[in-house]
Amino acid sequence: MATAPPHAWRVAVVMIVRNEAARIARALSSVLPHVDEALVLDTGSTDDTAARAQAAGARVAHFQWVDDFSAARNAALDAAGADWHVVLDADEWLAEGAAALAALRHTAPAFVGAVRVDSLDDSGAASQQASSWISRILPGPVRYAGRVHEQPQHQWPVRRLDIALGHDGYLKDALAAKAGRNRQLLEREVAEHPADPYAWYQLGKDHDVYARYPQALDCFERAEALLPSGGPAPGWLHDLTVRRLHALKCTGRHADALVRAEAGLAQWSESPDFFFALGDVLLDWAADEPARAEALLPMIESAWQRCLAIGERPDLEGAVAGRGSHLAAHNLALLYDSLGRAEDAAECRRLAGKPE
Repeated sequence: MATAPPHAWRVAVVMIVRNEAARIARALSSVLPHVDEALVLDTGSTDDTAARAQAAGARVAHFQWVDDFSAARNAALDAAGADWHVVLDADEWLAEGAAALAALRHTAPAFVGAVRVDSLDDSGAASQQASSWISRILPGPVRYAGRVHEQPQHQWPVRRLDIALGHDGYLKDALAAKAGRNRQLLEREVAEHPADPYAWYQLGKDHDVYARYPQALDCFERAEALLPSGGPAPGWLHDLTVRRLHALKCTGRHADALVRAEAGLAQWSESPDFFFALGDVLLDWAADEPARAEALLPMIESAWQRCLAIGERPDLEGAVAGRGSHLAAHNLALLYDSLGRAEDAAECRRLAGKPE
């Protein structure tokens, strides 16, 4: 770890881990040069995670797992005891923003910092990257609440910082390794807090990730119904909306998806993910019911053209890179091929960055 110049505020990376020997060094090596220390709380590893963390330069503590992520997070924060805490998971690494991270040493801890987390996903035909903004830079006193998908509790303003984390916890192998773990905790969370829309959203998201689409739809409906009327929409509502369109498609409920999309047009008029998912729903409907294709094809074209008109929106929760650019252009090229519109297809392949 590099020797830091004199500074006013102590910055510590804080991690909770279990059986992360394969990834712990990657995470730590990406951040340790830019902070004062790293505190790794091991919650019961049976591999050499703790030894590798220590070898990488971290201070290691131990905690008995009690089926509560907040309890573990808070124990780690207590053990770190820094002015700034940078919360990191073992399947993440600092991808961008080393200077912004290092600058915390000279910044008063008077706000909560949100960082962009870029998650890789290889569950589809091609790998994708989805972005989320998550509060991970915490002033020393801030602590968490929530058994799973825990949230920091505070009254500080939230600032988006020029920091990006890579995340590969949604790759197939990683998802398979932890299948069922979060579902059990989330089901306990909604049982204990049935009026919490965020808990229902997260349970729905877990169902969606593991292709349990009917259950996902039920949870998404519960989450949205519990949102207070008239207030600002939470950032995660965008991700819920797009995931629900996909789940409706996967359960063959195309007409319901179209009704939902029409109701959300005004709210999500600047979301390429929304229109990308809508085009996908309509294409699947046309394939299922060819008699509808003539009416649906112009709507499909319009949806994907709207994606290109909007462009990329990585600021939206759950935004997938490319839906405002090359992914939409690729889909349009295939559509134009099927319609015999060779020149339009060629132009879209150019936009998608693919050779003729």
